[in-house]
Formats: sequence, structure tokens, C-alpha cells
Amino acid sequence: MTPSDTPQTERAAPAERTVQTADGSAGLAGRDFLLMLAASFGMFSNHAVLLSVVPLWSVGGGAGHGGAGVTTGTVMAVTVLVQVWMGRLTGRFGARVLLAAGALLLGVPSFGYAVSDALPWVLAVSAVRGAGFGIVTVAGAALAAAMVAPDRRGRAVGLYGLAVGLPQVLVLPAGLWAAERFGFVPVFVVAGVLSVLAAPLVAAMSGRTTLARRAGATRARGPARASVSDSVGAARRVLAGSAGPWTALFASACAFGGIASFLPLALDDPAAAATALLVLSAAIIAGRWAAGVWSDRCGAGRLAAPGVLVTAAGMAGLAFAASPAGGGIVAVVAAAAYGLGFGLVQNDTLVVMFHRSGPDGHGSASAAWNIAFDAGTGVGAVVLGLVSGALGIAGSFAVAAAGVIAALPLAWLDARARRAD
Repeated sequence: MTPSDTPQTERAAPAERTVQTADGSAGLAGRDFLLMLAASFGMFSNHAVLLSVVPLWSVGGGAGHGGAGVTTGTVMAVTVLVQVWMGRLTGRFGARVLLAAGALLLGVPSFGYAVSDALPWVLAVSAVRGAGFGIVTVAGAALAAAMVAPDRRGRAVGLYGLAVGLPQVLVLPAGLWAAERFGFVPVFVVAGVLSVLAAPLVAAMSGRTTLARRAGATRARGPARASVSDSVGAARRVLAGSAGPWTALFASACAFGGIASFLPLALDDPAAAATALLVLSAAIIAGRWAAGVWSDRCGAGRLAAPGVLVTAAGMAGLAFAASPAGGGIVAVVAAAAYGLGFGLVQNDTLVVMFHRSGPDGHGSASAAWNIAFDAGTGVGAVVLGLVSGALGIAGSFAVAAAGVIAALPLAWLDARARRAD
């Protein structure tokens, strides 16, 4: 799961329960839920495998580092724009229909990359895929929440997180290896197939899982029917009370956008780059899990500042790895440090933002958290791509490390305020 997914499931939690259908299609072990998990794995595998391959493809077409960063930035910019509209779209069409449409919008254009590596064409294809990714990040999580009773929602979110998180660990580094060994076109074809095949899996779901809403259901449906301006305004109110966590996540995500786009270009050894990305993805999952255990035992709000420090240290290590004095081993160790710190930041900021928004503000907190992650990833890829033109990739990674550490004062002050709550 990309981190942008989990919070969306909280939107309607206080006001709904799931009705078990006669054929057993609902619930964690139900056919519909398993089909949704399989479809989500395919769609997020498409996103993960192309996250680093597409920038590399565009560089082969003469785009330069700045153009490579814009490819990632385009995907994430359109993703955020679509996420803003998803409340309205879900209320009108339903999450299941949108998930199938998102799978096709994400998958079918992937074949189009093979037509040309010219930057304008790559950006056009990336924009369409960004729309698909924006849909699936919200619709898949909404379905994960709707298919189970509230008392099983935590486990449903955990299983969904595993389905969308494993591609980051397994497929992100595999894409680089496959492109080096077999060429780019086979990677584009496989990535496209993975997402396109998710559409019939969604269509095979029975659609019989229903939601029985209590008296408060009208209020719970409110965010889906609210205007875009209302949604953005609510997210701004959440942001005003959670500036520290939001900034920590945004700065760390900017660094992630740079790593995903430029680490394969920074290292001479493709195997070292693939290994570093594998270690980074696994470390993010470990960091999120460790932060969750800590939060349950000691309370949330204390790990964002340490997480920012570890993230910045890892980014500084990657800057050294990208220099002539560095190398693959340094990159792997630094990627582990960055991933661990970023995982701590992700989990801690999410829990704090939900705590401060209150039950009625979970939807707005979700939107604010998602925007910080996805917009940060896109902005980081674009900005670091431009910076690398003047300072090189090592220099751009150093700038990213400085940007992350600049978020430390806000994160530290927020932690002090949290302890005083």
C-alpha cells in the first residue's frame, strides 16, 4: 500500500456496519474481499514497477534529469487533483465501479510508453496514469472498509496495507532489474497487464455487500457529497492544527520522490540500485510497524522528530553514495536508515492528525495526510530533478537532506505540545 491509502478508510467508520450476505461474500475471508486484495496488488504493482523505470526511460530519450523528475511529478500532481474530487465521484458512481475504471486508466496507458521515449509523450501517458492512481488509492481503501464490520476494520486495513505495500518491496526494485536485463518494453507490457487484469477481478466481485447505516449515516455521507471547496477548506482547518506533522511528512516525501526517480541514475551498478530500493521499501514497512507498536504502548506524537532525524541522516548517506567516493554498499545502508525514519514519520503523523481532528474530522485528516505524501513525492521529484542539473544528483540529495532537517524544529515543537496535551 502506498501510505496514501490507509487513512481513507476512516472516513465513514463511525456510522456504518457491514451486513454479511447469504453467499458469504462479505468479511475478511469472503470472496469479494479476497478479489479486492488481489486486484489491489496488481494495480499497485503497476505503480511501483514504473515509479523508477519511467524516469530512466525518459532520460534515454534525452529528457535530462529535470525531465525525469517531471515524469514522476506529473503522475503525483494528477493523483492529488483526482483525490480532491473522489468524494463526489464515489458518492455518484460507487467505489467498486471507480476501482475497475481506475485499474484500466492506470494499466492501459502503460503500454503506450513503448511508443516513444520523447518527454512530451511520456508526460501525456503519465498524466492519464496519474488519474487512474488517484482513483484506486481512494476507491480501494473505501472498499476495504465497507466489506467488514467496524470491529474488524483494523484487520481489514492491515490486510489491505499488505496487498498494496508488498509491491513496493518486491516489484519496485524488480522493475529496474528487468529493464536492465530484458529491456524497457517488456516491463511496460507486464506492468500494463498487471493493472488491466485487476479490472475483471473487480467485476467478478458479487456486489452484494451492503452497508446498513444508523441514524448518523447522513452525516457520514456528507464528505462524499460536499463540494471540492468544502473538502479543501476542511483539510486546511486540519492542517492549521497539525502543521508540524504535515510538514514533517511533506519534507520526507519530497526526499522519497527524489530517491525513486534518481537513485537508479545515481549508481553505476543497476543491481546495487535495485537492492537499495528493496531495502528502503522493507525498512519503511518495518518503521511503520515499530511506530504503531510504540504508539499503542507509549502514545503517539513522540516519534516524528526522531523519524525526521533518521530520515535526514539516511538522505545524507544517499548523497554520499551518489558521489564518486560512495558506492553500492553505502547506498544500501543509507537506504535502510532513510526507510526506517520515513516509516516512523508516516505512522506517527497519521495517528496524531487523526487524534487532533476528532471522529468528525477523520475524512479531512485523511485528505490532508494524503496530499502531504503524494504532493511531496511529486514536488520532490521535480525540484530535485532541476537542482541536479546544477549540482548533480549527489548535490540534489544533499539539498533534500537539508530540506528534511529543516522540518525538525516544527516536528520537535509539535512533540512538546503533544506531551502537554
